Amino acid sequence: MSNPSEPNFLVLGAGVIGLTTALALREEYPTAPIQIVAKHFPGDRSIEYTSPWAGANWCSFAHDNGPLEKYDEVTFRKFEQLLQEEGESTGLGKMGLRGVFDGPIEEADILTEETGNIWYKDLVGGITPLSQKDLPKGANFGLDFKATFRINTQVHLQWLQHRALTTGISLHRAHTPSLTSLTTLFPHTSLILNCSALGSLHLTDVHDTNVYPTRGQTILIAEPEVPVQRMYIRTPKRISPECTYVFPRPLGGGVILGGSREDGNWSGEVDWKLAGEILERCVELAPELGSVEEVRERVVSHNVGLRPSRKGGVRVELDRLHNGVPVVHNYGHSGAGYQSSWGTAYRVLELVKEALGPRAKL
Repeated sequence: MSNPSEPNFLVLGAGVIGLTTALALREEYPTAPIQIVAKHFPGDRSIEYTSPWAGANWCSFAHDNGPLEKYDEVTFRKFEQLLQEEGESTGLGKMGLRGVFDGPIEEADILTEETGNIWYKDLVGGITPLSQKDLPKGANFGLDFKATFRINTQVHLQWLQHRALTTGISLHRAHTPSLTSLTTLFPHTSLILNCSALGSLHLTDVHDTNVYPTRGQTILIAEPEVPVQRMYIRTPKRISPECTYVFPRPLGGGVILGGSREDGNWSGEVDWKLAGEILERCVELAPELGSVEEVRERVVSHNVGLRPSRKGGVRVELDRLHNGVPVVHNYGHSGAGYQSSWGTAYRVLELVKEALGPRAKL
């Protein structure tokens, strides 16, 4: 039974960020009431629900020599811990990654300016440059990353939700127009964690107009007879509309082929011309997939998701409602939600303790 003097936490959003944030809270506050409120939960397949549609893998976008790199590093190490303790039932697995870049390395946005290095080189077990003969036509340079994470998003989201339920976190399905309305619905709320992603544009008392969608489109295919042995990315620079990727998923999750980046596009409809282009690009990048015709026969689904992007980057910040209830925001991760999930969740935890004071943990 919880102590009545404990804080009551309310997490808005049940994507990878909301679920991870709730679990980070549970680690620090093992018996406090924690409620996740969301319109969509794992298992739902809605254009409004971003997390199921991600690729997904760990290949950091960060090169700030600061908090963004730290978020990704913390998440990588947490993934290692989870994989070691519970194996691939978490939806996580490790695999090598080949990155092919069509522009010069100085313009690829993979080097930290202050150091001139790829900051996560040691984290992934080393990075080896590709020889000229291994580069595809038109490529400028390439790198083999020894081992990083691939994620079966369907399994990982379900695992996070199951972990939440088994640690006493409650789920409540609801659509909320504002954060203030949550304090009416749950009057004992001590602190709100706003993990509403694109919803932060529409919440009337947040209305963050810096938030916008970055539409992505992928194809899920069944694994070829000979499994693909590495992940692939080909792009002019780390974040680009022309990025092509091939991500084999663990646990029989098939292979994700991508992709696209369309800022400001809210459409959930499949662009069939783009789908054909993605398929052709991926077969060229990873010939072991088979011919275009063979791959087309193994198509499971065409997928569209809206990355929750934000001008100015991710918002991890302490705020307050007009009625005095503290809010910690954690949204705007764009395409880095999975790979920065635990890092931002633990930063949120620091802000929670700042808001509630040192005596809040009992």
